[in-house]
Amino acid sequence: MKPNFCFSGTLTMFNSTSSKPLFRNLILLLLLNCFLIQTSPAQKLTSEYHINKVGRTTLNWNRDWKFKPEKIEDKEIKNLNTSQWSSVGIPHSFSIPYFMSPDFYVGYGHYQKNFNLEPQIKNSKKVFLEFEGVFQEAEIFVNGIKSGAHKGGYTGFSIDISKQLKSGKNTVDIRVNNLWKADLAPRAGEHVFSGGIYRDVKLVFKDAVHVDWCGTYINTPQVTKDQANVEVQTEINNTTSKAQKLKIETKLFDPNLKQVQVMTVNIVAKTGFNKIKQLSDLIKKPLLWHPDHPYLYSASTTVYLNDKKIDEQQQSFGIRFFRWTADQGFFLNGEHLYLRGANVHQDQAGWGDAVTNRAIFRDVKMVKDAGFNFIRGSHYPHDPAFAEACDKIGILFWSENNFWGIGGSDRAPEGYWNTHSYPENTSDTAAFNRSAEQELKEMIRINRNHPSIVVWSVSNEPFFTSKNTLVPMRNLLKNLVGVVHREDPGRPAAVGGAQRPIDDMRIDKIGDIAGYNGDGASIAAFQNPGIPSVVSEYGGTFANRPGEYAPGWGDLANANGEPQYPWRSGQSLWCAFDHGSIAGESMAKLGIIDYFRIPKRAWYWYRNHYLGIAPPEWPKAGTAAALRLETDQKIVGTDGTDDVHVKVTVVDASGHPLSNSPDVKLEIVSGPGEFPTGTTILFNEKSDIRILDGQAAIALRSWYAGKTTIRATSSGLKSAEINIEFIGNYAYRSENKTKDRPYIPFKRSDQQDQLQVFGRNNPTFASSSAEGFSSGLAADGEKSSWWKPRNEDQSPNWVLDMEKKVVIKEIQIQFPASNKCRFKVEVSDSRNDWKMLKDFSDSEKSMDHQLIDKLDVSGRYIRISFLKQGDIGLTDVSVSGIVAK
Repeated sequence: MKPNFCFSGTLTMFNSTSSKPLFRNLILLLLLNCFLIQTSPAQKLTSEYHINKVGRTTLNWNRDWKFKPEKIEDKEIKNLNTSQWSSVGIPHSFSIPYFMSPDFYVGYGHYQKNFNLEPQIKNSKKVFLEFEGVFQEAEIFVNGIKSGAHKGGYTGFSIDISKQLKSGKNTVDIRVNNLWKADLAPRAGEHVFSGGIYRDVKLVFKDAVHVDWCGTYINTPQVTKDQANVEVQTEINNTTSKAQKLKIETKLFDPNLKQVQVMTVNIVAKTGFNKIKQLSDLIKKPLLWHPDHPYLYSASTTVYLNDKKIDEQQQSFGIRFFRWTADQGFFLNGEHLYLRGANVHQDQAGWGDAVTNRAIFRDVKMVKDAGFNFIRGSHYPHDPAFAEACDKIGILFWSENNFWGIGGSDRAPEGYWNTHSYPENTSDTAAFNRSAEQELKEMIRINRNHPSIVVWSVSNEPFFTSKNTLVPMRNLLKNLVGVVHREDPGRPAAVGGAQRPIDDMRIDKIGDIAGYNGDGASIAAFQNPGIPSVVSEYGGTFANRPGEYAPGWGDLANANGEPQYPWRSGQSLWCAFDHGSIAGESMAKLGIIDYFRIPKRAWYWYRNHYLGIAPPEWPKAGTAAALRLETDQKIVGTDGTDDVHVKVTVVDASGHPLSNSPDVKLEIVSGPGEFPTGTTILFNEKSDIRILDGQAAIALRSWYAGKTTIRATSSGLKSAEINIEFIGNYAYRSENKTKDRPYIPFKRSDQQDQLQVFGRNNPTFASSSAEGFSSGLAADGEKSSWWKPRNEDQSPNWVLDMEKKVVIKEIQIQFPASNKCRFKVEVSDSRNDWKMLKDFSDSEKSMDHQLIDKLDVSGRYIRISFLKQGDIGLTDVSVSGIVAK
């Protein structure tokens, strides 16, 4: 048995919120300054922006890009005519507008942006482009010269473009592709993989000696309720040719902005990278970060050269300590805390993966508002704004790397994200391993300073791979766990989705913490595993809004979902939000909140269960009279980090919400702004852009300042209008009006109707399992192991969950030995209503296998039910079929 782990830390790189008015006012002032600076026209860079003569200047670089969905060759880049290209802002996705289609454009996209640079800036500054996320390969050209590249779609990176810049006009080109690559993680997954510069971009001016990109690491090596100290590690990059004498000064402030410590050190920084550590004195009675009171301290690190300030970094951090234990669960600040969590994917209606920081904040708040205290970031590194929001709102975060697999990959060829998680071709393995390790390191470096993060997960269900790659897959997991321990000793490493294999190839004990998905919550092999563990996924209830007022406890094998085992640290619902999926809507619509960010009734159930807040009165059908418009805010920024959520409701003459769902159009009547589809968007109950249960919603953003009027109309109903004020320095003019982008669901021409094999390592459930014969042994692909029920089971049955709706073509059933057991085979979409496929209840024929072929029926679950007589057992069950789109 491994010992209990104890960890403490750390910091977040975003301004904190506090209950204290002084701190709130400072943050508002900083945000206002951001808007005043960042929304100026980028084409007039140095004449409009103030670039610090000494020190760092960071500019939001999201606006004024040109885009074309095409591959531009190197030799063509210098002489591009972009006058007919689309004008776009960042965050941007190849797929906009996107509404949960299982298919999406795969190929190249090209971005271009121009700006002017004054000679004094060119000669005195190092200039960097910083990206928070580009899916999935980016090549950066400055004035036609390649300046750098990055592979990996979920982690940020910094490119030094100083050498390629010139005085006067400069052109930056970004060539992006989202092509599947055999040696690049992830090779598989069930969400969508659209391309684009879909997270924020910054242009950063620094002196020759500066703090490196994400070069500050703050942790708290000693923390109790009575006292704590803070260690600040700063990475200085000296790009000059000689050593430099520097003074590093770090000031620490409490949540009330009261200075509590000053740390100063003098160093000689050699050419290249220099790591400096500063350790504070003990802070008495620290205000500890906790989901119930997310107190955030702040640190200001200043670098001096010859008494001149040449760089400065401000950031906030939390003081807290935690323990993951193998026998008593999770402890935060010395007190037991059961983790009640939900999984979260990043994409949203219309905008796909290209969501704003504001939209991310709304997502985290919706999870917190339902009473959850924990989020699993499924299944890749999320935008830095996600952990920032968790820090501020107060919710614990499981941050996960993008090494994962997908069920049904057994027969899927390479070339798309439904294949094996680990390369079969040995020529791809070294590069793939480097890719997974690189992206894990980047995830940690970018996010290591967030107090909300209490674990780094290295994977999700990587066992969905060919049998001959199980050993190298396990070796990679071991290496990734080692990366976590080296890069951030203050946090543990988890193996997420570790419920397979069940035999001696188990992966759950490779890390410090095991995350069990689905049936892993109840498989005997994973009960009380001897290391800290969580149910990293449970539930998964398909529903179009509004859905049922009920939870999805099913996979927990516990009627009310309450803590059942003292050693289990918690449980995480699958999932919080509907999301786009290559597996179609059967996987896409398992959230308790829909794609448009309107809660289903299950969200209200959890809120009532966790917080004691009764649900509202559900809308009913009635005589519709009017529409009502609402927004989550009325003053909105214009730099790509902000947006506004617009919701329309059908009401009766008294203003009460109705479930009537007529067609509704939202239109920008005047002023700036754009929906994913342009200046208008039409909601229809039967389309992908839906109005359901009397409500519809969408996010609106703008790149120009001005007053916007939005009107909602529907035939025969009184219309509604609402005003929004977009703020910034770039005023809207009529020629800036957004062009409409009609929604046309993308259809792939390749790999259609691909036959896949389901069964091996998919979740299984049974009426009972004899000791040593668990249900998962009938889905492990091994003839030497099998499932059988307990002798006292009077109605034995076994269920396979293919985890997605499949058009079933044939079913192969193998038994332990020739026998005369009688059984029937059924199919279901929901495990509630079953349809007979084949009935062998009257058969007396001895058999060791059964093939049911020439089928053409769809479903997600297969059930094999036995009559209570003769030897009963299953060696292996496999299903051949096509994923239903």
